Amino acid sequence: MYVRSLKPKLIESIHLIKRQEEPAKGKVWIEAYGCSASMADSEMITGLLKSAGYEIASSRKEGSLNLIVTCSVKDTTEHKMVHRIKQLSRTGKPLVVAGCLPKADRAMVESLSPMASLMGPHSIDRSADVVGSAFSGSRLVALEDSPVDKVNVPRVRINPVVSIVEIASGCMSECTFCQTKLAKGWLHSYRIGDIARQVRDDVDAGCKEVWLTSTDSGCYGRDMGTNLAELLRACAGIDGDFKIRVGMLNPQYMPDMMGEIADAYAQNERLFRFIHMPVQSGSERILRKMKRGHTARVFSDAVKTLRAKMPDFTVSTDIIVGFPTETEEDFRQTLDLLKETQPDVVNISRYSARPGTESAKLKKVSSQVAKERSERLTKLVRDIAKKRNASWKGWQGEIVIDELGKVAQGRNHAYKSVVLAGKPDDFKLGEKIRVEVYDFSSFSLKARAIL
Repeated sequence: MYVRSLKPKLIESIHLIKRQEEPAKGKVWIEAYGCSASMADSEMITGLLKSAGYEIASSRKEGSLNLIVTCSVKDTTEHKMVHRIKQLSRTGKPLVVAGCLPKADRAMVESLSPMASLMGPHSIDRSADVVGSAFSGSRLVALEDSPVDKVNVPRVRINPVVSIVEIASGCMSECTFCQTKLAKGWLHSYRIGDIARQVRDDVDAGCKEVWLTSTDSGCYGRDMGTNLAELLRACAGIDGDFKIRVGMLNPQYMPDMMGEIADAYAQNERLFRFIHMPVQSGSERILRKMKRGHTARVFSDAVKTLRAKMPDFTVSTDIIVGFPTETEEDFRQTLDLLKETQPDVVNISRYSARPGTESAKLKKVSSQVAKERSERLTKLVRDIAKKRNASWKGWQGEIVIDELGKVAQGRNHAYKSVVLAGKPDDFKLGEKIRVEVYDFSSFSLKARAIL
């Protein structure tokens, strides 16, 4: 087939006299681990590198440079990061280690891969410089915090229908077990107008879910005279067909804005009726040891307030089992709190000491005791989750398909995971369909599409 060139003949002949082009830039393989903020960082790193002319590899073998966005929140996660950094180092390709781990424990990362370039969670605007230096054979360390906010930055989304928008960096807490604070520092909130512009652009680009995320969404705005409720009202007022998921928020900030938050959820259909509010323990003694800044009652009152307005509200929380000095009585109080509040999702972690944290100096609970408590807790939370999910049997309503893999999955208005009967090829990512729930498990609802 003949295709007419749009270039005049003169321009077509310029290649005979033009200067020699620069060699093509190598392909970069990027992999990310950890929370939604880490995923957002990897999306922005990808976008910045593409804007700088780099190609992004679709497989590790295809890449000529490896870039790993790390997480350091748990001991088990760190072990995984250590193993992966060693694997990537052995490939002989240039390596960039980004994310929380090099900022929280630079010496450890350098002991694993002395030639790796390093980039912190608040220096991703240096992505092109760091990658360019690594490609040229020079090691560049960019761990200093940048003044550039991580919003309205070029990005390539991991899931084309999910927008992950970072609303702040750092937090105001002093938890004795957390290494994330060492990596991300004190709270720095981004302006509501800038966040809203990012949300609007992503919705215009076809996103159906917007995840507002940060180290702790609960303290958003406290460094600039606003709060999370005001941000939610602004984002929920944007035109478009989408829903908003609020990221993790710590309970201590809820009393000051509980009424506003509950009203925002109840009055805005664009907000998923979902909250991730880590309580970590039901024991007041242990919460003080953790320096959490809240009581178990604060968590309980928040759950009751939300469910009084919206009985189907989904509550997710986190529990640390075997925190130093935890007694059987402390653990029993945690079980009692969960029985009282009936959270839909509980993320269970056995305590692991993180380097540089205050709790690492406290007396440890034996691993056998922690394991036994974890098993008892797991049974309880699965029973609670199954009971909560049972109430959805027979429910009919709309979901948006946000994942296609071995099965098609979507989310309903309470952010419940809904697994669809039928072949994944029968559905489209981002498609809104009406379903009926016919079964359930502790982890999800099972539904079929209906007319």
